[in-house]
Amino acid sequence: MPLIDLLLKKGFLKKEEAQNLKEELKTSGKKEEELLMEKKIVPENILYSLKSEALNVPLKEVIPEEIPLETLELIPEDAALHYKMIPLAKKGKNELEVGMIYPEDLRAREALKFLARQGRFSVKTYLITPSDFEKLIKQYRTLKREVKKALTELEEELKAERAELIPKKAEEIEKLVEEAPISKVVAAMLRHAVEQNASDIHIEPGREKLRVRFRIDGILYANLFLPKRVHPAIVARVKILSNLKIDETRIPQDGRFSTKFGEKDIDFRVSTFPTTLGEKVVIRILDPKAGLKKFDQLGLEGRSFRAVEKATKKPYGLILVTGPTGSGKTTTLYAVLNLLNTEGVNIVTVEDPVEYFIEGINQSQVKPEIGYDFAPALRSILRQDPDIIMVGEIRDEDTAALVTHATLTGHLVLSTLHTNNAVGAIPRLVDLGVRPYLIPPALSVVIAQRLARRLCNFCKKETKPTAKVKEIILKEIENIPPKARSQISLPKQIKIWTAEGCKKCNFKGYSGRVGVFEVLEMSRRLAEIIQKEPSESKIREEAFNQGMLTMKQDGILKALRGITSIEEVLRVAEAK
Repeated sequence: MPLIDLLLKKGFLKKEEAQNLKEELKTSGKKEEELLMEKKIVPENILYSLKSEALNVPLKEVIPEEIPLETLELIPEDAALHYKMIPLAKKGKNELEVGMIYPEDLRAREALKFLARQGRFSVKTYLITPSDFEKLIKQYRTLKREVKKALTELEEELKAERAELIPKKAEEIEKLVEEAPISKVVAAMLRHAVEQNASDIHIEPGREKLRVRFRIDGILYANLFLPKRVHPAIVARVKILSNLKIDETRIPQDGRFSTKFGEKDIDFRVSTFPTTLGEKVVIRILDPKAGLKKFDQLGLEGRSFRAVEKATKKPYGLILVTGPTGSGKTTTLYAVLNLLNTEGVNIVTVEDPVEYFIEGINQSQVKPEIGYDFAPALRSILRQDPDIIMVGEIRDEDTAALVTHATLTGHLVLSTLHTNNAVGAIPRLVDLGVRPYLIPPALSVVIAQRLARRLCNFCKKETKPTAKVKEIILKEIENIPPKARSQISLPKQIKIWTAEGCKKCNFKGYSGRVGVFEVLEMSRRLAEIIQKEPSESKIREEAFNQGMLTMKQDGILKALRGITSIEEVLRVAEAK
């Protein structure tokens, strides 16, 4: 029985809906399951349970990590991809369990019979879901295996041609890295970094080995060690991709390239840096789906969320985000820009560099080498009839003065500043030459932030804190401002969660990151303090009266709810 009829019989579809789907199926050229998944009629697991019932083929749930590579290799990867079938387990000497998305496909069944005859095994067929199939396909490709294979190919080619691995001329290097398996090594590194949700790839020359590290959730992990002799070719391949000079190794270079992995368009930002042992390369991975978050996904809560949201609704004013490099400032700015990005406003940005391209926003990148820096760019922006301006960073007195001027002339301005906390932003603006009496009418809100790793939801474990940790928690709770305390639901018993580690999070105990924030609003009392004595101690006193939580307090409240761990909060919030 067709799946549409089965869904109708089970009450998931009405008669008219079923008829419309059948008509669309005739013209779309899609398989029945593809159309139903696209329309989101029922979840994947329910749809494939019904298909299992209709075909009388058992549906099997799989754990990709439990299937050995040697089992997967019983069916070649290209055949698995073409026929959407994959080995699941080897039973005894010659029985193979095979998962298929389309067990009803006659061509796939014939191909499977042929492979079974060649491999001299009998086959037991199961139905699997497309999402499980995609996870299993990734198991074919482990980074070390792919790289080892590519390097073996390279050595064989070089022996056949009697060539050296490190040619002397730029043209010879270019020929080597374009034609030889070096390109496969770099492609494998890039793909595995994307699949592991890494934010950066570090390619670092050592005395004897070339080390490759991925930064995942803010922490660097060594993923691969390569022979030192391949270093020039690997660096040259990255330079060719990013249109850099391959024969220039004495000075740093910056570049960019894009590529597609599956359905994802990924940008890579490349930076080379000369060291005593050779050029180091850092590749920043810019995945719009991972990097562009919605405003309500940042981790702002309660008073902090309302204060920032209120500032975004004002027609003018400065929204300032502070924190060190890698604290998520740009992610916050992009989230606010996405919130403000409507048809009726002109948004112009000047960035260094442009990290993500957003439809509907006019984005410009500074080029200091030709004199196009933040200050001159901002002067030009003000002649572009903007409603909303984003300035990547306030670095100098000129930029600080122009940002202040822009807000006072009726523009909503977003920018960043390097300070350790929210209260330090105002003295920093004064240091940059902004007159104290101009700050209150210009500044709307200051957001200070850090990024803490999220605990993995599959393996985090509830536990009682040690006496020392409990003391830290109770001290911070005790110091929460009265205005904030009334809006916070505190647990009766102090419990925390620890990172255990499982297959889902690659045994790290963490998956993803969440922001910890402190948000300072402009108020009448704060305006008086700025004009009389803009010291951090006085501003901190007013922040307490406003009900501002510190980053440490915000982090501890998140830790008590099992979002992150106390260790993470102390790591990021105390590093001020």
